[in-house]
Amino acid sequence: MSDRAPPRIDPQPLPYVDRLAERAHEDIDLAVIHCTELPDLAMAREYGERVLYDSGSGNSGHFYIDRDGSIVQYVPLERTAHHVSGFNPRSIGIELVNTGRYPHWLDSRHQAMDEPYPDLQIAALIDLLQHLCDTLPGLQFIAGHEALDTRQVEASDDAERQVPRKRDPGPLFPWPRVMAAVRLQTLAA
Repeated sequence: MSDRAPPRIDPQPLPYVDRLAERAHEDIDLAVIHCTELPDLAMAREYGERVLYDSGSGNSGHFYIDRDGSIVQYVPLERTAHHVSGFNPRSIGIELVNTGRYPHWLDSRHQAMDEPYPDLQIAALIDLLQHLCDTLPGLQFIAGHEALDTRQVEASDDAERQVPRKRDPGPLFPWPRVMAAVRLQTLAA
């Protein structure tokens, strides 16, 4: 256990959190880093509130970190969020507000991810990850969404072309800085 003070986290539970599957903190061994691929936190909230499943829930990460470093929590850790196919029950989803490929996610002509991650946002991510490492006994792995979901899909502009379904957190994410600051290992998918 660390003497480090926990980061300031603003709880803003999604309306359907009680419909998400429960889990024990001991079952969590993976942090997955995403970017919202949306222009701002308000739109990320709007997308998170959309009901997409028969259970009455939708897609969302656990934590969202805005460009100014503020952290909000949409899903409690004891609930399984829908953020990465095949890994949800064991993972925490951390979303960084970043435009990514917005609004042309699957257009083959718009696959660049050019927005850098601000220092305040990355510092908040490191602080959150260090806190999670201190409080979750089984947390030992980290991965980017793009490493866990490598599927190719038909491009929206050209049915003959394939594009990555997910590219986040993308080429500008500072993996060396983050990995040097946390005691997590990269998960080999």
